[in-house]
Amino acid sequence: MDEITFDDRGLVPCVVQDWRTGEVLTVAYMNEEALARTRASGETWFWSRSRQELWHKGETSGNVQRVRELRYDCDNDAVLALVEPAGPACHTGERTCFHNGDTSPVAYEALPVLERTIAERRDAPPASGSYTAELLADPPRIGAKVEEEAEEVARAAREESDERLASEAADVLYHLSVLLASRGLSLADAFEELNARRR
Repeated sequence: MDEITFDDRGLVPCVVQDWRTGEVLTVAYMNEEALARTRASGETWFWSRSRQELWHKGETSGNVQRVRELRYDCDNDAVLALVEPAGPACHTGERTCFHNGDTSPVAYEALPVLERTIAERRDAPPASGSYTAELLADPPRIGAKVEEEAEEVARAAREESDERLASEAADVLYHLSVLLASRGLSLADAFEELNARRR
């Protein structure tokens, strides 16, 4: 990080991204001291351009961002902070500051949104009408559904259209996500295992 190039105001933009999901949470600015404090504390610090002062993200709200990794771009003039957020990134209470404009879900958002929905059903089950809550209340059934859906995706791969294969694959991902959540795990735990195997 000694190679970071700050602009003529002594600032560098920092893109803050959820390390588990890849979702962009905010863009803020760091000066040299904010970057040093971020590295030393393991939590994000920024320079407020409006208040002209350092600020520790989450100092008053409790919504701190634990830094898992810092990266910088090819020109050394932008920082990427991969963080584990303790709450919403936006001062409005939204998960991300990018909640305006066209917010239709895109492909990479499907699994993070699914996992958050499953966690909500697990932590505060609706009184009725939730298939996810029903599954979470019956752990053996979840494993059986994963087996059933895996067989169906294999059959679709052998005998059916690409559209049917995609549909059955979605069923596997859904049921696998519920299974992991029932054990307090997430797809990110499986992704980390895949990364470890790559080494």
